[in-house]
Amino acid sequence: MSERDTAIDPADVERVRVLATAARDAARRLALLSRAEKDAALHVLADALVAATDDVVAANALDLARGREQGMGDGLLDRLRLDPPRVAAVAQALRDVAALPDPVGEVVRGSTLANGLQIRQVRVPMGVVGMIYEARPNVTVDAAGLGLKSGNAVVLRGGSAAADTNRALVTVLRQALADAGLPEGAVGLLEGGHGAVRALMTARGLVDLLIPRGGADLIEAVVTGSTVPVIETGVGNCHVYVDAAADLDRALAITVNAKTHRPSVCNAAESLLVHAAVAEEFLPKALAALSGEGVVLHTDALATRSAEAAGVPHDLATDEHFATEFHALEMSVGVVDDLDAALAHIRRFGSGHTEAIVTEDRAAARRFTAEVDAAAVMVNASTRFTDGGEFGFGAEIGISTQKLHARGPMALPELTTTKWVVEGDGQVRA
Repeated sequence: MSERDTAIDPADVERVRVLATAARDAARRLALLSRAEKDAALHVLADALVAATDDVVAANALDLARGREQGMGDGLLDRLRLDPPRVAAVAQALRDVAALPDPVGEVVRGSTLANGLQIRQVRVPMGVVGMIYEARPNVTVDAAGLGLKSGNAVVLRGGSAAADTNRALVTVLRQALADAGLPEGAVGLLEGGHGAVRALMTARGLVDLLIPRGGADLIEAVVTGSTVPVIETGVGNCHVYVDAAADLDRALAITVNAKTHRPSVCNAAESLLVHAAVAEEFLPKALAALSGEGVVLHTDALATRSAEAAGVPHDLATDEHFATEFHALEMSVGVVDDLDAALAHIRRFGSGHTEAIVTEDRAAARRFTAEVDAAAVMVNASTRFTDGGEFGFGAEIGISTQKLHARGPMALPELTTTKWVVEGDGQVRA
């Protein structure tokens, strides 16, 4: 055991061992299922969730009440909330996953060598996937569904804010798996405190992959503290840049949508950058529209003039504002001299998630898409489109901002690895 392991309560280590062992046994079974069997099971899970809507919403109400008592902000409460329409949407996401192609067994590449050996690289499940996430109970169902379709078992560790909701959801999912003739261990819920989380993070050999979803502190803790391989899902400090050649009506609609459509999620825009050539015309309208939607505005010195002209509340933006993922109706606003300055600002403050440019200048759009280092780059479109569902992937497991294995919305193919299969008829190497 490493020094890190010795600090973990043996009871937490055992709790993880039991869950992960059951998950590994289940994963061996899932890896052999046909697409038809997996799709049928996903429909069973979806139907079970709809049938249990009242129980899930009641459990969620307990979490919401506790969150309000503890002073949880409106943005986080929104992420936590499950009402009947949201339960129905989560169930529909499972049906959407069932309709997607099965990645398992897909031939990535292959050839026949001169000596007659036939080689092919095929997609296979990861095995056991661990998830550590915060107040997003929909992740519980998305992870279970994507895991099942890709032949993986999942061990889930949701945040304490959603403890009752996650417990209710996993109870429904495990019973539905049993009803479908599949092992309940395909979906496990890890409960306990920080010690249990550290035990999961160091369960190398039992857990094949760990995916964190949440704020910067959670992701940093998992990335730096895990001995299990991690796919980093980064924070979303996303920008909308309005270029000198922008259609300003279009820019206004994109800006308001990117910030206000659902401000608590990672693909919401947190900063607005406006080219100086159009700032005087565009910003008063944009700031008035944002303020009218309840957005708290942090404006730099130049943008402050427009805020004053529009008569909207604001305060002076600091570097801390520009570096913050607000998860709320709050936005930093700056005026930049040109495209170079916008790119420099994004390099300094961006998180590599999603960046958007609004422009009718094709050369500016090409430069922006080529030079911005982000998992997704939007041209004349809202940052809110960086989403597995919007991309046609079905429910996503997360949005990766790293550069190895997976980048951007991660769906079924990103939950697989590959193996090489070589077939011969007696060849030996000389």
